[in-house]
Amino acid sequence: MRPDLNPLPQNVDSLPSPSLLVYPDRIAANIQLMLDIAGGPERLRPHVKTHKMAEVASLQIARGITQFKCATLSEVALLTRCGADDLLLAMQPAGPTIERFAQTTIENPNIRYATLVDNLDTLESIERECVRRETRLDLYLDLNCGMDRTGIKPGDEALTLCQRIAQSPSVRFAGLHAYDGHIREWDPIERADHCNREFQSVDDLASRLEAQGTPVPAIVAGGSPTFRIHAQRTTVELSPGTTLLWDFGYGDAFPDLPFQHAALLLTRVISKPAPGLLCFDLGHKAVASEMPHPRARLLGVEVDAFVSQSEEHLVVQSSQASTVSVGDAFLAIPKHICPTVALHNKAIVVTNGAAAGSWTVGARDRILD
Repeated sequence: MRPDLNPLPQNVDSLPSPSLLVYPDRIAANIQLMLDIAGGPERLRPHVKTHKMAEVASLQIARGITQFKCATLSEVALLTRCGADDLLLAMQPAGPTIERFAQTTIENPNIRYATLVDNLDTLESIERECVRRETRLDLYLDLNCGMDRTGIKPGDEALTLCQRIAQSPSVRFAGLHAYDGHIREWDPIERADHCNREFQSVDDLASRLEAQGTPVPAIVAGGSPTFRIHAQRTTVELSPGTTLLWDFGYGDAFPDLPFQHAALLLTRVISKPAPGLLCFDLGHKAVASEMPHPRARLLGVEVDAFVSQSEEHLVVQSSQASTVSVGDAFLAIPKHICPTVALHNKAIVVTNGAAAGSWTVGARDRILD
């Protein structure tokens, strides 16, 4: 059933707004679709950044998914508590993060921890910390496949850095990491063509390394938009994240990926400041605001224009304003779910049509105790 056809929770009158709602049955369906696309749990290394919740990670672990990707030490800590076997910190560490991450590996010797590097300075910093603590870290080389956000371009310099990692007595070469979040064509054929062109340089680098005696243990490739494309490569690990909760940004952009909207926002009309205007309690603090409007798709009411948004308020123009009362509750689908989840300390769990308890968004913290 399409989530925009589902009713408000039966006990909506007892729920605060704005709040984040999660639907475990839809999350379970999304996990199953991920498994179907990947061909099995051993191919998956899903990203925890989207949901940041132990309960979602536990649902994946229960289905045999035991290796994960994360971006922060808080996410590392959450997955460690959940009992994951294999964690990749896919944000190149800097400053005290290197020390804290190395200490985490010592405290949890039964878990495999890895991170990534794209330059010699960071590699040497990690090596010094490993020597100081008498431990070894697994390192992936982060490749820039055209996104120009992080990573080193596949080529001679990348080859040399890989070989330097592989020869180090302080770290272990774990493989290559290739995130291609810039590949977003709506047409799946064009998207696949773009993805395959970009990935050729990764393949070429892996072949050169192997030919020169440096085995490549693994390649972690792609995100959600290219998930189905990389799934055709039997030699790579797949790391989608948004697929667990989904949003209308990806839902509209990639109709070939039929994941369900498993996280919605509950909002209420708090004022009708002028004819045709409705003010909702859905400001910047409740829904990710880094993108142009619409930042949330309101369900059950026509929106003719987005007038303004501030910290706590969202004002829209609606031809249906006269039929709406102050206090009326509505659901909304976020355009970008990952930063939206990070704005909420808890998510209200909806099962069998009613809210029943909550899950803590446990990996929101930046500073750990």
